[in-house]
This record gives sequence, structure tokens and C-alpha cells, in this order.
Amino acid sequence: MNKLVYLLFALKTVFCTCTPDKRANGFDKVRSHYKISKIGKLPAVANESSGIARTQKNSFWTHNDSGGKPELYEIDSTGKLLSTKVIPNAQNSDWEDLAQDQLGTLYIGDFGNNGNTKRSLTVYKVPPGNAETEKITFNYADQKDFPPSRDKLNFDCEAFFYHKDNLYLFSKNRSPTNHMVRIYRLPTEKGNCSIAPIDSIAIGTQVTSADISPDGKTFALLTYGKILLFGIDDGMITFKKPLGCLKFPKKQTEALIFVNNTDMIVTNEQRQIFRITYR
Repeated sequence: MNKLVYLLFALKTVFCTCTPDKRANGFDKVRSHYKISKIGKLPAVANESSGIARTQKNSFWTHNDSGGKPELYEIDSTGKLLSTKVIPNAQNSDWEDLAQDQLGTLYIGDFGNNGNTKRSLTVYKVPPGNAETEKITFNYADQKDFPPSRDKLNFDCEAFFYHKDNLYLFSKNRSPTNHMVRIYRLPTEKGNCSIAPIDSIAIGTQVTSADISPDGKTFALLTYGKILLFGIDDGMITFKKPLGCLKFPKKQTEALIFVNNTDMIVTNEQRQIFRITYR
């Protein structure tokens, strides 16, 4: 990102507010309920951190996005590099987010699709131990053109999480006029699948990461400039229960994880690590 583009991007995030989300969808403004602290800096090898997940220890996995090596980097909460895990039988076309199930299986979302031109996208399923990497491929059932017209550029994705044997993907709209974010549900079995949207909501900023709280009662969407919180009723992942909008203008934020049922860690592509603590 050149300096002029980055400056314009930074200004956009600084002036991003929760007022449109409150007015259109009923989110409460919750910035006063949280303390935001910068807690560390990512190692140089993770210079484009785009996803984050817990390890089986008191540490985290992160990775770089498009063009990076097919590797996960283990870090502590301050960003110190602890180890590197090479993912066999995988390539980093455009890794965008990490998810994890209760058994420790990692899911790597190789589904970046900036131009909305890809007809097949991938999630790598990495079981714990030395088990073989599996490949889940999918396409969007509602995409008919490659690329679609400018008012239908809704087939990029940079955000997902695991919940009850499914992965929930959230689109990153790139249309200048159509700001609908869609949820897709993808089964975790290896193979190929065609997925259709199960819900949608209008959000003015682009979604870059997502996670679900450990108790399964809340999920969060990270965007450029804010975090949106949704409630979960009866285990159903929908947009029907908007809870809070947290203004978070911390540059190019790309990865988010819950560390407990209320607090979160966020990283950005400037290698900064933040903790968001509920007061």
C-alpha cells in the first residue's frame, strides 16, 4: 500500500463512526464499555497478519495473506515468535482468516477473492498432530458472473469462524453501491460444496475477520474502523440480534479473536497487537 493510499485509508478509518449502524440496524454504541490497549508487536515474519487462532498452549497462531508462505506463526500475546508451523500440501493463494474447532483442528481460509473472479475457493483443514491436511473447496451458489457487475461485487471473503460442525463465512463487499454483507454456512467435511447465503445485513465498512465467543452467545465482525457485536439465540448464526458497535480506528485491522466471553485481541497489517477489555 503506497503512502497516499494508506493516508486516505487511515483517514477513512479515523472518521468511521457507529452512527449509521445505530440508525439503520439498532446497534448500541459501546466504546465507553471497553478499554483498548496496545500490548505488543508482531514479529517481522508476520508482516501482513490476516488471521489469528489459539494454540493448545497459552499462545496464538497467525499467518500472512496473499503471496505469503504456507506457514503459521506461533506467537505469545506480546508478539514474540515462538515457532513456525509449515502446512503441508497447501499453498497461500490468499489466506484471509483462521478458525478452530473444539478438538484443536485449524481451518485456514484461502478464500480471498478481491476481483470476484474465482470459481472455486478453498479452506484447508489442519487436524492436530501429524494428520494429513484436508481440502474443502466451495463456490458461491448465488454468483453467476465472473466478475459480476460493480453493483454486485459481494463475493470476496476475509472472515469466518467454526460453530457446531460448520464454518460461517462473512462476505467482504467491494461494491461502491451495494453494501450488503452475507453469511454463508460451509460444512467442515473435505470435498466440494456450493453454498448459498443464509442471512444478510447492510454494513458500510468492509468485514475483515470474525470470531465467536467461547460460550457461543456472541459473535464479532471486525471491519476497517469498528467492531460489530451480534447476539446468538438457540445456536443460530444470523444478523437478527445486533448488540453493539465499538469504534476501533486502528489502521488496517485484519484479525480478531475472543480470549474470553467479552475480551478480544486484534492485530493489524502494521504489526500492532491490541487487547480490547470489557470494563
